[in-house]
Amino acid sequence: MAIRSIIPDNMARQPVLFLPHGGGPCFFMDWPDTWDRMAAYLRGIAATLPRRPDAILVMSGHWETVVPTVTSGAQPALIYDYHGFPPHTYQLRYPAPGSPALAAQVRSLLDRAGIANAGDPTRGFDHGVFIPFMLAFDKADVPIVELSLKSDMNVADELRIGAALHPLRDQNVLIVATGMTYHNLSHFMGRNPESDAISRMFDGWLADAVEAPEAERDEALLHWERAPGARICHPREEHLLPLMFAAGAAGADRGRRDYSDIVMGKALSGFRFG
Repeated sequence: MAIRSIIPDNMARQPVLFLPHGGGPCFFMDWPDTWDRMAAYLRGIAATLPRRPDAILVMSGHWETVVPTVTSGAQPALIYDYHGFPPHTYQLRYPAPGSPALAAQVRSLLDRAGIANAGDPTRGFDHGVFIPFMLAFDKADVPIVELSLKSDMNVADELRIGAALHPLRDQNVLIVATGMTYHNLSHFMGRNPESDAISRMFDGWLADAVEAPEAERDEALLHWERAPGARICHPREEHLLPLMFAAGAAGADRGRRDYSDIVMGKALSGFRFG
């Protein structure tokens, strides 16, 4: 597949999205009144885009490598990297194609920015990709390339990686990050009024940070650990850092929270730039 060189001047570039991906295969289980609003939000995503993207570049919180690495195979398999769920959730299918052409272009842009990188022709799509995409892009007909998160969890690097890939947006490539704005599983599954309140404080801080102008936004995200309740909400930050990648790819485009919910007592959000 060839990625378009430049979109016409009268057509808006694709936005950058940070999507919550839920808990495991939650949307495909009998879990009444818990994930319904998130599922509805994800199902409505495609209708908010300026047009059908030619390809999608996605980072999830479920693939970590030493250097940013892209899936470069033509038909990536699925990785059922969740545990203890009903048998049918390991039979889910999402046969979206990969895009070796886009993978090569991502690597070229990273090379140009002086960022060491790699390709992996055998890596499949983890559940941070295929679970939300089964709702958001249900036809599985848009080619997808997944980009890994750096295992050292360096916020500045993720902002820089996103910025290096910003030009893809002018080539009708949709850049998506998936994760969760709250990811303390021990508190999530055991209702805790104190952590519920902390999640709301952190979520409010995060929305303010994302919606600020670029320089202020990036400075706030760079020091996210200073936010109220930051380390309670994210004992480890792998589900939050894809948001930093998204902010980098956004450039000067202002962010806005376009999904807000309380799930099992915890505040969760989704964001859109541009």
